Amino acid sequence: MALQALQSSGVAFRKILSHFPEELSLAFAYGSGVYRQVGPSSDQKLIKYGVISTNILIEDLLNWNSLYVAGRLQKPVKIIAMNENVALRSALDKNLKSAVTTAFLMLPESFSEEDLFIEIAGLSYSGDFRMVVGEDKTKVLNIVKPNIAHFRELYGNILQENPQVVYKIQQGRLEIDKSPEGQFTQLMTLPKTLQQQINHIMDPPGKNRDVEETLLQVAHDPDCGEVVRLGLSAIVRPSSMKQSTKGIFTAGVKKSVVYSSLKLHKMWKGWLRKTS
Repeated sequence: MALQALQSSGVAFRKILSHFPEELSLAFAYGSGVYRQVGPSSDQKLIKYGVISTNILIEDLLNWNSLYVAGRLQKPVKIIAMNENVALRSALDKNLKSAVTTAFLMLPESFSEEDLFIEIAGLSYSGDFRMVVGEDKTKVLNIVKPNIAHFRELYGNILQENPQVVYKIQQGRLEIDKSPEGQFTQLMTLPKTLQQQINHIMDPPGKNRDVEETLLQVAHDPDCGEVVRLGLSAIVRPSSMKQSTKGIFTAGVKKSVVYSSLKLHKMWKGWLRKTS
């Protein structure tokens, strides 16, 4: 369910955890910049971290209220600490299954493992305004391509156990049921907030249809995948704007400007690589 995709030492992580309360439900690390040296000879560590209550975390994993933390946990991460919370473990597993189902709805009938993992890794960036200004446009590819093996380990069992997919492991190919009946089954298992956003997009003013009726209509729509993508954007866009605003107040204007400048520099470098 969670992978040791990072190569940092366990000692370093234990030192970081020593600054937090002992009753942590979950601590995880992701990406190459989880912590870094401030200076070439300094022992001081600079870490970017967030804190969330267990109940709100479980809600986001199950329902995708914001996809902020749920989205990070759809990618390979290193679990540093985790208690024996059955509800949390179940929610972590459900989040991964929801990511697979959502990606299926936006993919064609036949596709590669890499196509699937790119779609999954991009779920939490759908509608994120920072992907327009401030983020490297190749960010999702940069997450997936070096970590195909980690994504395969994270999602392999889910794919093999899913009755709606033919998973050709040796060829790295998958085939899914794109019939209206198959898509309706998938739509009915989506997280609650995503279903509600799809209903809001598709429900004509004044008609007030229930969610199931709307999802049945979407299942027969040739643009089903695009409707799902719009639903994701409706979740992520306000969440990303809220997090950026919080960042200014919690990190301070100066640090936020420096951080944004670095992001723009990365975006520019990514654009240059793409055009060269």
